[in-house]
Amino acid sequence: MDFHCHLDLYPEAKEVYCEAARRNAFTWLVTTSPKAFAATSRVLEPSPSVLITPGLHPEIAHERAAELDLLLEQIAGVKAVGEVGLDGSPRFKAHYDVQRKIFGAVIARSAELGGRTLSIHSRRAVRDVLAEFERHPSFGTAVMHWFSGSKAELKAAAAHGCWFSIGPAMFESANGRALAAAMPCDRVVPESDGPFAKVAGKPVMPWSTFRTAAGLAPLWGISPEEAAAALARNGQALRWLMDRS
Repeated sequence: MDFHCHLDLYPEAKEVYCEAARRNAFTWLVTTSPKAFAATSRVLEPSPSVLITPGLHPEIAHERAAELDLLLEQIAGVKAVGEVGLDGSPRFKAHYDVQRKIFGAVIARSAELGGRTLSIHSRRAVRDVLAEFERHPSFGTAVMHWFSGSKAELKAAAAHGCWFSIGPAMFESANGRALAAAMPCDRVVPESDGPFAKVAGKPVMPWSTFRTAAGLAPLWGISPEEAAAALARNGQALRWLMDRS
């Protein structure tokens, strides 16, 4: 399984898509803009094992702000949304007000519709993300993608009921390993974040769950096989929540 993947942005995207549909029980294809969602949904043949969702990535929020109304329309017809969120890093801080407007509208719309499952980007913005959850407590279920906040922020996110999607690239840093070790073991699911995430200079592929399990195993004090089984159980539980949306 892969709970956060930009399948449409790999080189040879159609071939990777077909291979992911064949190998994985489930792949969550997150898109970066409403128009990208519309185009990807047209180009790629539907697969029962691939979920394609609309999003508006905070890194391009200022460039695609005019697509917000389209995104809010699209949310009504799907059970999950992603990638959305906030990015407070120096490179994107100048556009933070635009990001907050868009993310706040997405959370409010999700609550209005009875809840959605969201794949959320929260780089240097965890507290503001959680504040939006508090404003709209019926927004649904949050899956924090490649979480990189502090231990205190991780604890706060877990207290809000957040899930966490992590992939092989997270284990490349000591901070990533420490955060993975501190996550609630029953709310961690695998992701690739491919093709953006890379290990040894190569994009992580959507069928890399066992590499994630191998990275988690020593942190959790269990075997890679046991970690893989735990990720599978967690994935099934999260999919059940998604289907209820």
